[in-house]
Amino acid sequence: MKKENLIRIFSRMPELETERLRLRPMRVCDAEDMHDYARRPEVTRYLLWEPHRTLDYTRSYLEYLAGRYRTGTCYEWAVISKAENKMIGTCGFASVDCSHNSAELGYVLHPDYHRRGLMPEAAHRVMRFGFQVMGLHRIEARYMIGNDASLAVMKKLGMRFEGIKRESMLIKGAYRDIGTCAILVNEFRAE
Repeated sequence: MKKENLIRIFSRMPELETERLRLRPMRVCDAEDMHDYARRPEVTRYLLWEPHRTLDYTRSYLEYLAGRYRTGTCYEWAVISKAENKMIGTCGFASVDCSHNSAELGYVLHPDYHRRGLMPEAAHRVMRFGFQVMGLHRIEARYMIGNDASLAVMKKLGMRFEGIKRESMLIKGAYRDIGTCAILVNEFRAE
């Protein structure tokens, strides 16, 4: 995939849909919804970032993302509950490697919405977009060892466990073991 194609696709961030969810660009007006989960230590425990300390911080972050959307360099969607018309998380590609037609899937979900199958539903739709529209060959996801819920999502998506890189990332002052799961285009079921 050429970088220009990636920018073309994401400079007009496509909206995606599932039975229960709408995936669209994050907006500054989502600040209160995002802050509601991003401020919680239990949400960020296994993530690279610290809890959002203030609503202003969340607004500033969303303003920053608005600029990245304009340049076609943000590949993450807001996950919107259709039933409540509320942002309940994010899902998308944390990074894209154009030279190898691969991407890293990332996601976060408000804890009030756990155990309902919502994140596998959102992630499956994002993966379908990645394989069918972006022409990806491989999608991988990484998780910090101990984050069993994230590993369970990866398995539900049909990803295969590939291994653990011991103490491979320095996160919040400690070296962490990182597991990787992945799926190839010919293994993906689009239904």
